[in-house]
Amino acid sequence: PFSNSSAAHWPCLGPGKMPSSYNVKFHHSKALTSPYPGSQVERSQVPEDKVGWMIEWKDYKPVEYTAGSVLAGPNWADPQINDEGFSPRFNERDGEVERKSLHGLYVVENGRPRNPAGRTGLTGRGLLGRWGPNHAADPVVTRWKRDGSGNKVAHPVTGRNILQFIAIKRKDCGEWAIPGGMVDPGEKISATLKREFEEEALNCLQKSPEERAELEKRLHRLFSQEHFVVYRGYVDDPRNTDNAWMETEAVNYHDETGETMDNLPLEAGDDAGMVKWVDISEELKLYASHSYFIKLVSEKRGAHWSQDPAPECHQ
Repeated sequence: PFSNSSAAHWPCLGPGKMPSSYNVKFHHSKALTSPYPGSQVERSQVPEDKVGWMIEWKDYKPVEYTAGSVLAGPNWADPQINDEGFSPRFNERDGEVERKSLHGLYVVENGRPRNPAGRTGLTGRGLLGRWGPNHAADPVVTRWKRDGSGNKVAHPVTGRNILQFIAIKRKDCGEWAIPGGMVDPGEKISATLKREFEEEALNCLQKSPEERAELEKRLHRLFSQEHFVVYRGYVDDPRNTDNAWMETEAVNYHDETGETMDNLPLEAGDDAGMVKWVDISEELKLYASHSYFIKLVSEKRGAHWSQDPAPECHQ
């Protein structure tokens, strides 16, 4: 999911399971990319065997970088650590801001939280607003691929039915992704999942009140039915730093008959360049850890994923 070399080490990582420290080097691939997104800043190079904090590295001198858009103090961002009147309560709920990690306690060193998955070659917050965990939600909306007669389409090699999901093309990096986004302070995850899907895949912010009401009604059916949590935890994201990182809850909402979603007018929102139904298979190259989430959904639904016989996963 994170690079070809790492995929073999991740076959059975279930929802919310952090890799052991032995596996931690595979957890950082996109979080080590240079230059840092949206900048010319090069990370300090971190060899694979030095990613884990348990490995002593006296000469580690990461670059410090926080984007100007974060330092400008928008409402979604924390102040700088030493700013007067800012005393964040790490590892707990801090007013409306959730500073707890989905992986339990993280270390706070010199007033700064430490990335639980290891070194990234960059300190500060980069493009992320919060010190410590930055919580996101990723709604994976799926349906079965059907032919003109409405029959499910099976893959010619594996014979398994093909699952489709709604993907957006991100404007910032041009990669295809799940239409997710950040959890607002005090917001329930379920509300974030629905809001982000409406904004990114249906462009509901540009719709008339009548159109929005109609979309709401249709989506309420989809989002209130049975769903399952695909993954909860740390995300190997190119925006991560030593002091700020992404965590997400990815949830699958499946339209079994296709009736709810078939005629929904897909339209890209402000963060998305395009939006469309995409056939799920291992050939997909997606943003951050999204391919891994999609793989888990296809396994859960018994859908086609790979033409190569893979070892069965026993949780």
